[in-house]
Amino acid sequence: MGKSSEGGTPEGVLVIGAGIIGVCCAIALREVGLTVTLVDRGPPGNEASKGNAGCLAASEITPMAAPGMLWKVPRWLLDPLGPLSLRPAHLPKALPWFLRFLATGRKETVARLTAGLAPLSQASWELWPGLAERAGISDQFTTKGSLTVYETEAAFQADAEDRELKARHGVPHQILTAAELAELEPDLAPRFARAVRFPRWAHVTDPYRIVLKLVAYAQRLGVILENGEVAAIEKDGKARRLRLTDGRILTGTQVVLAGGVWSKPLCEALGAPVLLESERGYNTTLPMPGITLNHPITSAEGKFVLTPLAVGLRVGGAAEFAGTQAPPNYRRSSVLLTLARRLVPGVKEDGAVQWMGHRPSTPDSLPVIGRHPADPKGVLLAFGHGHLGLTNAPGTAAMIAALATGGEMPFNPAPFIVERFAS
Repeated sequence: MGKSSEGGTPEGVLVIGAGIIGVCCAIALREVGLTVTLVDRGPPGNEASKGNAGCLAASEITPMAAPGMLWKVPRWLLDPLGPLSLRPAHLPKALPWFLRFLATGRKETVARLTAGLAPLSQASWELWPGLAERAGISDQFTTKGSLTVYETEAAFQADAEDRELKARHGVPHQILTAAELAELEPDLAPRFARAVRFPRWAHVTDPYRIVLKLVAYAQRLGVILENGEVAAIEKDGKARRLRLTDGRILTGTQVVLAGGVWSKPLCEALGAPVLLESERGYNTTLPMPGITLNHPITSAEGKFVLTPLAVGLRVGGAAEFAGTQAPPNYRRSSVLLTLARRLVPGVKEDGAVQWMGHRPSTPDSLPVIGRHPADPKGVLLAFGHGHLGLTNAPGTAAMIAALATGGEMPFNPAPFIVERFAS
């Protein structure tokens, strides 16, 4: 099929966003025989996909707004370097998001949302090995599970309901004593009362490398890459057009909106409101840490994760709400490193690299996957994955391919529709 005079392919699908979600959608669409153009304003994988924790956290199926969170949020917000921060200037914009987030923390709501997210997680966990094999990146994954560590028995007991809820949805776990933890991770400080191992968890060599290798696979399949920022999505009869800020127009029959946090204005311009915020995440990568970890380690009390990557030990976590334009506050990366020293006191910090990225987060922790109500045949939505973009990309892509072709749905799409934010 030849290109149209305007760009794109008249019969093809236009995918907006070349992060992990957009790239996986492009691959899935191409593998079912559709012509695909992938468009992004910058290099592929250059936003949240570049510096995340690098984990396939398939056990993480419960929403962030757990029961009891309402009483913790004010204390966290008062601590400028705590696990949650909201810059005052951004409060008016973020208030609707936070009100919905706090309302989500009711026990029955958490149970309902978990039931929605679990099948997406399961589908993605099952699809990742095949995708990795086809793309030639199976050697980039380590499947040893993860460890959540607890400094006190009280913190361990506080997570009991979360573990039980996950177990009811098929997520196994193993409770470890302090001695068993020390045997698995001898370089951890001897300060932990308990640990929990989640086997449905993998980590990669480098999340940015994964995206680039998937882009290379997509190109081998015939996916077309275009560089440009999308100003508007337009409908012209059976055609869908992307109007770029440089004046160019890309034409296809369907559009997939997978632009992370930048999906919000394009989605709302078509008439569907969405509660989507940049949950700004910070990390520090230590290229020569001088210690060895065998698993990703999550601190239950500190709300951060240590991931052993090929590029070094990555210390990441925390959530800052300040929009997409405010400059980074890298003191948040520094405080994460201070917290990490409690877990691995012998860690070396030479050559430390700090990073901040925009996680596209919804208040209920479920992504938006489905049809745009104003143009259900022409515009498909795939954004808002928060901390779990790398984890749930293949399942999301399978759903988008099914919606684009009228194929069998891999899981129930109802919990993920954008219309839930209109109520």
